[in-house]
Amino acid sequence: MSGSSGNGAVTRSTLRQQIADALRDEVLAGRLQAGQEFTVKEIAEQYGVSATPVREALVDLSAQGLLEADQHRGFRVHEYSVDDYRGMIEARALIIEGMFLRLDQDGERFRPDDPRIAAAVAGVRRRGEEAQRAAAAGDLTVLIGYDLRFWRELSALFRNPYLTDFLHRLRVQTWVCTVQHLRLLTDLRGHLWSGHTDLVDALYHRDNDTARAMLAAYNADSVALIERLAAG
Repeated sequence: MSGSSGNGAVTRSTLRQQIADALRDEVLAGRLQAGQEFTVKEIAEQYGVSATPVREALVDLSAQGLLEADQHRGFRVHEYSVDDYRGMIEARALIIEGMFLRLDQDGERFRPDDPRIAAAVAGVRRRGEEAQRAAAAGDLTVLIGYDLRFWRELSALFRNPYLTDFLHRLRVQTWVCTVQHLRLLTDLRGHLWSGHTDLVDALYHRDNDTARAMLAAYNADSVALIERLAAG
């Protein structure tokens, strides 16, 4: 009996995560837009599942700041302001600066002569190459997917899963905020950051000052773009 119950719990947990991931992708793709409302029943019918895992998934996404729960209306996609975006960028910059400080203190983390580090960095760089191609093509949906994987794998090199998870969650929120503005542009070529491989190369060669300068410029340009788009 306990085995059967355990399998059921695993199945429901997996379904809950699958629904949460699918809805997050819908928001990032702009198919669920900022301020859009929906109910547990509507989502359950859309995916052909029961209400329980859907409700759990929506609660999870609400806890991550992507949705807002309304006791009477259901849920709606959170609308971020420009001030929210500035705050996210500042928080993101502080986290990454902490990573840089670790590198300043412990250069062993990116030792070029360590085959394991070299292999891991090569994998991160491949993600960066895919992200750059998507950015050059103006393909926002593809860029977001590779960009999130790029930063998750890059931060994982610091071997602190709490840092990795926190930065990933913050980057998802940043993208959700960004998407509602970037989708207003008909051609995104030239507007999307594509410095992924240059950043990896700078970090790998312990050129932290260059990496800092790159990200400072990236953050400043991103804030200026969102401010301009929000102002219409």
